[in-house]
Amino acid sequence: MSEQPLTCEQALAEAGARIGGESPRLDAEILLTEVTGWSRTRFRAFPEAVLEPAQVTRYRQLVERRGSGEPVAHILGHQDFWTLSLEVTPDTLIPRPDTECLVETALSLPMPERARVIDLGTGTGAIALALLSERPGWQVQATDLILEAVALARRNAQRCELLLTVIRSNWFESLERQRFDLIVSNPPYIEENDHHLEEGDVRHEPDSALVSGPDGLDALRHLIQESQHWLTPGGWLLLEHGYNQGEAVRLLFRSEGYSNVETRKDYGGNERLTLGRWH
Repeated sequence: MSEQPLTCEQALAEAGARIGGESPRLDAEILLTEVTGWSRTRFRAFPEAVLEPAQVTRYRQLVERRGSGEPVAHILGHQDFWTLSLEVTPDTLIPRPDTECLVETALSLPMPERARVIDLGTGTGAIALALLSERPGWQVQATDLILEAVALARRNAQRCELLLTVIRSNWFESLERQRFDLIVSNPPYIEENDHHLEEGDVRHEPDSALVSGPDGLDALRHLIQESQHWLTPGGWLLLEHGYNQGEAVRLLFRSEGYSNVETRKDYGGNERLTLGRWH
């Protein structure tokens, strides 16, 4: 038995009620865009537009998955980040809009024209590829310990038609000795017993990309200590961290001898990333 036709507005209202959560209308619109190929602007301009029965069937299937808690990015298999569309899988962290603040900061730093840059724990490759898309003259590498993440970042480089070197490595461990003008990372920074791990989309993402010891600072501490051995004189270290970790991360930077230490905020006004310069 085929589905009865629905208007866009009827479909969106039905979906929003099923999805719930923090952004049901947005999620509903994104899924309807996937099914119809129409823009969200079109839904708003023509709410009375009628969906075909096959579209209704497909849409309800996607809405059911979202209503069960599956992240929208996993349902679609892709996520927009910066100006790029990236493949995503459950093997890696889903790129967050707030991480674009890290990209903006990196692009604002004084860098050589042929800067040597590395993104540690790259996941989808989002940060490295965003930087490379804006600075094609930079020599950008990326690492990840997880084999599936390395393969995914390489696929995304091909998808975006960008030349990115992706290496399997536990942070710096498998790299040949070299120096970088900029080291960036969005490492794990959530405390082991944080209640957020049982909420929302985070439930569907790997703990290895999220959790970092009892205080959430294990990976950040390691990167701040080790990066000084890999930076050129005057090179920059730029790290994303938790909204409540700015003071602790600044202290770590300064205790290791970095200068120009500064914390910047994300789009929500939270302290989200800290940078420092190695002399």
